[in-house]
Amino acid sequence: MAGQGNSLRAILFALGANFAIFVAKLVAAVMTGSSAMLAEAVHSLADCGNQLLLLLGLRQAKMPPSEDYPLGYGKAVYFWSFLVALMLFSVGGMFSLYEGWHKLHATGPLNAPWIAIGVLSFSIIVEAVSMRACLVEVNKARGERSLWHWFRNSRQAELVVIFGEDLAALFGLVFALIAVVLAVVTGNPVWDAIGTLAIGVLLVVVAVFISIEVKAMLIGQSVDPQLLVRMREFLEKRPEIAEVFNLLTLQLGNDILVSIKAKMREEQSALVMIEHINTVERDLKRQFPGVRFSFFEPDVRRAGASSLPDQ
Repeated sequence: MAGQGNSLRAILFALGANFAIFVAKLVAAVMTGSSAMLAEAVHSLADCGNQLLLLLGLRQAKMPPSEDYPLGYGKAVYFWSFLVALMLFSVGGMFSLYEGWHKLHATGPLNAPWIAIGVLSFSIIVEAVSMRACLVEVNKARGERSLWHWFRNSRQAELVVIFGEDLAALFGLVFALIAVVLAVVTGNPVWDAIGTLAIGVLLVVVAVFISIEVKAMLIGQSVDPQLLVRMREFLEKRPEIAEVFNLLTLQLGNDILVSIKAKMREEQSALVMIEHINTVERDLKRQFPGVRFSFFEPDVRRAGASSLPDQ
């Protein structure tokens, strides 16, 4: 899993790119009267606010455990990520749909369309740079997995949100550029309204997908399935352990909680067994730095006893 530092780099790239794009789009929207351009300007402004919320979430997630929050604040980033998805849906998507529908019934000619085309072309380049920076961090996290498989299984909410935002922004810019060009070529401003509606639909769809993924993290997911397999293999190879009964995990932002129920390899005194358990836990945290909380329960499997599946 990529760490917070990697996510922070992607967020800062996106924040800088979106602010520059917002200013350029707003100027172009005022000068041209393009609804697609206005929708894109609002979208970029909303994205700036979203990235600030993600930065707030990352900061809160670093707060140490307290009496009220004994497992820390790691999941705070999930709350802010879910809020970002809601803003992307409402401020970005729904505003674009409203603006497109309004423009569809009150079309007017575009003023200085070449300014809009120039600004959109510039924005696509800047957004592509931001998207590339995001993909660099995503590729570090996904390994050999496809982007879709990583998106569905990632436990790094802030990186999932930035990836979805950048993808929606890049395609939204392309839609807006196509709409403005078609409006100029055909002389029909309806294309501008259609482009705005397409942007709205795109943002709503992306926001829904992000919400689904972050909701799962909010409820409480285990670690990445590949990481879970590696943890079990690590424990099963330990000379101190005879059999692993249960391995339960919980992702807490960038922290991981691990609960282990296992049979120790040989009969031994309580003091020796405790020493062996401490050694296993210490090596587990060294092998998997994300593990912050670990609970180890030694046990003996009884006949007919059942165990919970790994999570």
